[in-house]
Amino acid sequence: MTSAQYIGMDVHKQSISIPAMNVAGKVVMECVIETPASIILQLIDGLRGDLQVTFAEGTPAACSCGCCLVRGSGSCSASNCE
Repeated sequence: MTSAQYIGMDVHKQSISIPAMNVAGKVVMECVIETPASIILQLIDGLRGDLQVTFAEGTPAACSCGCCLVRGSGSCSASNCE
């Protein structure tokens, strides 16, 4: 069985809601964090396996996606992230 994790990030101005699921579709983590890049990167660094990250649409999501892409953490998708 693969160790992939699917992470969704619903980014708002002051917080990010994050659920993570395994390949079987079971929610393995849920949390709400603050939005500074350092906190996002700490969370990503603490996860293991092949990370597939999706951000909700909007400017804050595009900024967060860019933060993860610079770090090289798995793959990232957001409608504003190119």
